Amino acid sequence: MTMLRLTTAQAIIKFLKNQFVRRDDREIPFFAGMLGIFGHGNVAGIGQALQENLDFPYILVRNEQSGVHLASGFTKMKNRLQTYACTSSIGPGATNMITGAALATINRLPVLLLPGDIFARRNVAPVLQQLESPASQDISVNDAFKPVSRYWDRIYRPEQLITSLPEVMRVLTSPADTGAVTLALPQDVQVEAYDFPEVLFDPRVWYIRRQTADRYLFSQAVEAIRASRKPLIVAGGGVLYSEASRVLACFVEQTGIPVGETQAGKGSLPYHHPQNMGAIGATGTLAANRLAYEADLVIGIGTRYSDFTTASKTAFQNPDVRFVNINVAEFDAFKHSAIPLTADARITLEELAEALQGYQVDHDYQSRVAALQVEWEAEVDRLFHLGHQPVPAQSEIIGAIWESASPRDVLVSAAGSHPGDLHKLWRTHQPNTYHMEYGYSCMGYEIPGAMGVKMADPSREIYVFVGDGTYLMMPSEILTSIQEGLKLIIVVVDNHGFASIGGLSGSMGSGGFGTRFRQRDPQTGQLDGGYLPVDYAANARSLGAEAVSVSNLEDFKQALQSARKAQRTSVVVVQADREERVPGYDSWWDVAVAEVSTMETVQQARAQYVEARKKEKYFLKG
Repeated sequence: MTMLRLTTAQAIIKFLKNQFVRRDDREIPFFAGMLGIFGHGNVAGIGQALQENLDFPYILVRNEQSGVHLASGFTKMKNRLQTYACTSSIGPGATNMITGAALATINRLPVLLLPGDIFARRNVAPVLQQLESPASQDISVNDAFKPVSRYWDRIYRPEQLITSLPEVMRVLTSPADTGAVTLALPQDVQVEAYDFPEVLFDPRVWYIRRQTADRYLFSQAVEAIRASRKPLIVAGGGVLYSEASRVLACFVEQTGIPVGETQAGKGSLPYHHPQNMGAIGATGTLAANRLAYEADLVIGIGTRYSDFTTASKTAFQNPDVRFVNINVAEFDAFKHSAIPLTADARITLEELAEALQGYQVDHDYQSRVAALQVEWEAEVDRLFHLGHQPVPAQSEIIGAIWESASPRDVLVSAAGSHPGDLHKLWRTHQPNTYHMEYGYSCMGYEIPGAMGVKMADPSREIYVFVGDGTYLMMPSEILTSIQEGLKLIIVVVDNHGFASIGGLSGSMGSGGFGTRFRQRDPQTGQLDGGYLPVDYAANARSLGAEAVSVSNLEDFKQALQSARKAQRTSVVVVQADREERVPGYDSWWDVAVAEVSTMETVQQARAQYVEARKKEKYFLKG
């Protein structure tokens, strides 16, 4: 057997360069390159190996967490068929990636993390940034990655790569079990050489198969659909990852079954498709939520039924409601006592269309679906054109962005009040144009995640929608967008603080405590003084972006047009009325209210909360 003498780090890079994925008739390299920051824990190992492999691109980011976010945004836009690896030094460089790892795993996005680790040989311990334990020498801060990783390993010897790297790829390319994969790399082991078998580095293609459903369970699902009178599809992210949008459209046109979209599944159908009722759940439309309330059969496709999708188990109120779930993950397919079709979405929809020839929902139900869609679109038009003064409402800002964007452009957001309003109001024309990170709803994801989206498809304009609170958490990656020539249009909504949590706090009787960006008043000792004088546009300009601040809707629209013409990242800061909110549309979200309080407003909110919880249901009917 031919052997190659390489360091551990060199072997990792050589292996990653030769991994490919294939689905259907498409084959591509799985890794697009490496993201990260060098420190003493990886500069002589992974850093040196990258210098010898300049055809494996390295991108310098400004924060290790945002590097993982960038990789997540990229792989989501690529429907999980390609990703980046992320490297860091030991200590804080490594633990900065933990939030990104949690985001990737919760959203089931494949990202490889290569954090540096403490010396395996231990004789120089404690090294700089080492966490010591009096109970064990076999522990470091990298053990904190274990609960947020789909696969975790620490490489104590170079030859361990021979068995570990194939496992890394097995997990990363699994449709059901993917997420963050962590290989902790002690800094001394990274530079240690070993004679690796050359065959380890041969090009390898990982085939992503489309699994079919069990035949008996499939027949049960067909019977359940045929017996239903008010069926409803819940389209989740699995529709997009499976590239099943066209097949879904054909299926619902054939059967007349309406569709509600989750945050991850938004864009499964064009917004104006006759069966598309828009967003469903706690951030849903009146159309989808009213149909959900009455549905006797819910067909979940690629959804994990988060509390927002089910409105904290209050969305589906028909006492006889049953579920059919199509999901590559058995764990999700079995939820809500469903008929579980553990299978690929596209293949299963094609098979269902064939098996359900002749089935269609009745005329009355079709008429109700059509009327609800017309009613909802009129409501969106109303919210887009409120004429709110003196500063615009957030719904008007969303409307202006939508009117500025082309059908292929991508809207990126993640946290605050934006996901709820965008889920309801943004009108998608095609898949992968609505990019919402709502599995973890991580503040700070938006700008680096948008860079990943832009890298996945540079031909599109990318709109980043962030609040002022979110912007302050991760503006530094604007500099990376300038470095890499990745033009973004970043809209910063200035509402003087955390408007979303402020509204939630108000609904629980707490009056928005601690959610406004105010100075501390020396008279009261509280944060109730004047608003903080933050110049977001100046901050953006200091990082290399073009930037402007506006306070009315017409100026905002003009600024968007200028941003589209710009050659580099542009930031538009717009004032908004934080108290003018989009309605909830027959939905609810369970956020616990204090059971005991001296505040009358909290007592009232608790009484309302107790009453609302009575609608929460267990779904036990199989």
